[in-house]
Amino acid sequence: MEAGAADGPSGGVEEALSCFSFNQDCTSLAIGTKSGYKLFSLSSVEQLDPVHGSNDIPDVCIVERLFSSSLVVVVSHAKPRQMNVYHFKKGTEICSYSYSSNVLSIRLNRQRLLVCLEESIYIHNIKDMKLLKTILDIPPNPTGLCALSINHSNSYVAYPGSRTTGEIVLYDGHALKTVCTVAAHEGALAAIAFNASGSRLASASEKGTVIRVFSVPDGQKLYEFRRGMKRYVTISSLAFSMDSQLLCASSNTETVHIFKLEHLANSQPEEPSTWTSYMGKMLMAATNYLPTQVSDMMNQDRAFATGRLGFSGHRNICTLSTIQKLPRLLVASSSGHLYIYSLDPQDGGDCVLIKTHSLLGSGTADENKENDLRASLPQSYAATVARPSPSAASTVPGYSEDGGALRGEVIPEHEFATGPVCLDDENEFPPVLESRRFLWRF
Repeated sequence: MEAGAADGPSGGVEEALSCFSFNQDCTSLAIGTKSGYKLFSLSSVEQLDPVHGSNDIPDVCIVERLFSSSLVVVVSHAKPRQMNVYHFKKGTEICSYSYSSNVLSIRLNRQRLLVCLEESIYIHNIKDMKLLKTILDIPPNPTGLCALSINHSNSYVAYPGSRTTGEIVLYDGHALKTVCTVAAHEGALAAIAFNASGSRLASASEKGTVIRVFSVPDGQKLYEFRRGMKRYVTISSLAFSMDSQLLCASSNTETVHIFKLEHLANSQPEEPSTWTSYMGKMLMAATNYLPTQVSDMMNQDRAFATGRLGFSGHRNICTLSTIQKLPRLLVASSSGHLYIYSLDPQDGGDCVLIKTHSLLGSGTADENKENDLRASLPQSYAATVARPSPSAASTVPGYSEDGGALRGEVIPEHEFATGPVCLDDENEFPPVLESRRFLWRF
């Protein structure tokens, strides 16, 4: 869920932001500008709370925050081959690494830090920043397209296996070995994204008409959605809801599409009870006798909901988040704005724009202003609207990203791992500041 300078401006439109990204659980937004970077909390619809801002590194091209912690990773246009890792609440640099070519993208979870170059990927252990693995000789990847599961118990990595076709390489970032390759599309890849548990992988090609979802780790196709038929578009972002029930896709057009991942039926479908359902069944049966392209098109699901943007041409990213216990569609644009839409989890339809925030407005960042007591994640968006009570069976006691337990806080089981990162514990990060490492490929 990141848009960076590597993506390039669209149609010569002047852009206020050089990069912007949502954090792993969509509770924070990071932006990079010519003067530095800023972090915002997404705990409220009406108010965009600044968490931190820095002008120490100008002309930022990549900025990524680890969940709601004080760890932030920054890359600048001035030193595009250097990655800097900071503890912003303490105002200290944890470490910096330099690479053989420009850093194109960064991905984080609580166990791994992924650095993607055009022809290689570096996997670091986030606890001590040691290099664990270098994946060399990958196909040319000029946009730094890659994905990392936020579930650190598996830390699956996905990246293009070909420059010309839509092959995806699935790599186990925990066991440090290739799992499988997925023939996802005929054309080259444009976007890939994991769901929160790392059990699903969504992809789109450069044509942008079809979006597919595969199971992980076996790579079997589960869903196929059609974004449109009239024209090819550039998909700029894909994002699952935290409960994996919905998938949103934004592009260089004026529409954000949201697809619903219905439960897969294991049993035979029931006999149709109405004339309409009978005709529908007959049409689906007829697809067996049609050309493959026509048959595939008839079996593809359409958008469950859509969000209409008031612009086109600006780079943008979208995500689905729960804010104040209600489902929201969020779209950040390179124009320097964040758009928040309401979303009907039952009936879908048109999402209504309810708030527009300027990301470049004046104001002093209050680092203690962020609300750390967020509601636990529901099993579904429908359950969110109903405001159910937390179930002890589906959650385990949580921990503060800044170290120490928070009373009453819970986190999903898939986000719990042995020895989570506690950034207030100096032993979690050895003093590597004095010995910077330089990774060169010969």
